Amino acid sequence: MPQAVEFIFDLVSPNAYLSWWPLREMLSRQGAELEITPVFLGGMHKLTGNAPPFARDAEIRGKNAYASLEMRRFIDRHGLTGFRMPAQFPFNTILPQRMLLAVEGEERVALAEGLLKALWEDGVSAGDPDALATVATAAGLDAAAILAATQDDAIKQRLVANTDSAVERGAFGIPTFFVGDEMWFGKERLGQIEEYLAGGKP
Repeated sequence: MPQAVEFIFDLVSPNAYLSWWPLREMLSRQGAELEITPVFLGGMHKLTGNAPPFARDAEIRGKNAYASLEMRRFIDRHGLTGFRMPAQFPFNTILPQRMLLAVEGEERVALAEGLLKALWEDGVSAGDPDALATVATAAGLDAAAILAATQDDAIKQRLVANTDSAVERGAFGIPTFFVGDEMWFGKERLGQIEEYLAGGKP
């Protein structure tokens, strides 16, 4: 049975976008599967006392400038030329995160990829149901059924439960990855995950 990498995932994180394509390429090389666990990063921050790096590090001289440099290096290394910081950031992802919970497996992967492109390349608003429905339709999904499901109490509670569970397992931000019980945080850890999948040490 192929190994699986679980991606603790919220569309609001630029690093969710930046991790996505290098992760997909790495999983293809290793013959591993992708599992997406939608969470709400704002809730995760409240539970852990964490904060977005740009806000948390604002008073540390040089740190955000260096983080921007490392982001640009990562973008250049992986050819992520479509990436654009949205005019409004951060943004509320409750609606698209619930949409992801309305589908499973490869449908969730396809929808996540479409939403990442929409939000981080095309400037689509995370709060625009019509625009998000267009993304779901383009992914070959039943957009009306997905949007209706976002109002289901069970879907709402699953997002809360996923967030709580991720924190209990040690997650504190995005992108967090699990292979079984082993956890990695950050897009810079993709190489370590690949070594682990190939039989090396974590």
